[in-house]
Amino acid sequence: MPIRLFDSQRHEMVDFTPIVPGAVSLYVCGPTVQSSPHVGHLRSALVYDLWARWFGYRGLNVTMVRNVTDIDDKVLEQGEGSSEAWWALAERIEAEFANVTDAINILRPTKQPRATGDIPAMVDMIQVLMRSDHAYASEDGSGDVYFDVSAWPEYGQLTNQSVENLQQGSGESGAKRNPEDFALWKGHKQGEPDTAAWDAPWGAGRPGWHIECSSMATRYLGSHFDIHGGGMDLRFPHHENELAQARAAGHRYANHWMHNALVTVKSQKMSKSLGNGVLAADLLKQAPPLVVRYALASAHYRSELDLHDGFLAEAASALGRIETFLSRAHSAGIDTTTGGVPDAFVQAMDEDLGIPQALAVIHEAVREGNQAFDDDKTKVAGRLAGSVRAMMAILGLDPLDSAWSAGSSQSASALSSVV
Repeated sequence: MPIRLFDSQRHEMVDFTPIVPGAVSLYVCGPTVQSSPHVGHLRSALVYDLWARWFGYRGLNVTMVRNVTDIDDKVLEQGEGSSEAWWALAERIEAEFANVTDAINILRPTKQPRATGDIPAMVDMIQVLMRSDHAYASEDGSGDVYFDVSAWPEYGQLTNQSVENLQQGSGESGAKRNPEDFALWKGHKQGEPDTAAWDAPWGAGRPGWHIECSSMATRYLGSHFDIHGGGMDLRFPHHENELAQARAAGHRYANHWMHNALVTVKSQKMSKSLGNGVLAADLLKQAPPLVVRYALASAHYRSELDLHDGFLAEAASALGRIETFLSRAHSAGIDTTTGGVPDAFVQAMDEDLGIPQALAVIHEAVREGNQAFDDDKTKVAGRLAGSVRAMMAILGLDPLDSAWSAGSSQSASALSSVV
């Protein structure tokens, strides 16, 4: 049975066939490091960690690239009026992101390039677009460079929108030929730090957000790669613009696009205006990391994940049942380090990473295992315990793994709320 995934460009389930047999190339939009990572950032990172683990289990050699956007309008704005330099802020927030992802056993990507480390490649891609008349320098002397949406008839194909209905981009409208054009390069402006400007043929400045990802994806994965992933909020304009730039520059780009749904708080979207944002570090203060990983993984990646009252307590309770069963096996002197993975688990995971269904298989095995213990069928219980550990290990959730030595769900049994 092939792995099937939901391609968010095609809006349908498709069989996954890698470009290179036995390998998978995956690009994921990483954090813009202007402020401390919130739970949405953590969930997105976990989703693609779980995909990478499953691809690996199914015998594929995984190359995953997750970028760090360390130069951006938001980074510079956050640094304004602060004694902390913008680049120091970016480094600090990047370290915070690494801390929270490491805490819940998210594996490091194969490569994690910073935007500031790839400026020359971005300049090269912009030059390609300008030579093919898909981009132009602003005539107002600002040093800005824009992608000409009217020169790319395929624009809108990712999100199935017509150009007539789109309004986007940054900069004064008078500097652009069309309202929907977007910045590839932002000329250095008065008052901006000199450290945030790089030389380019059309004038010093910095790359636009969208060109950063197009350039890094093709530099590290090649002109044609398997999957591009990210949060649902990035589909437009970010991913739409990425695709247009890359294709106009001559790249085939990603075969498949996938997007994870967002995190809500008590059924409301997290937003600054509502003041209901939840930082990843704060969530990790509420429960052991293993509980947090289980909780964030429990909903299907294309379904919204709601941080409701009892969110972590429910995860701790479910995880506790698994731990209690494995403890029972350990007390009986059973070796749980080897165990088979049931077909039902594989089928669930192969069907667009069906983790809720996979967890149901695990809990059914726990139920059957406890019943076997009650019936003095120790060999049956031992086989099921080994199977449970094998499945949990695939999900990065094995409670007996040394990664979780700092704590277990048992210490979180009294949790009642994250908010």
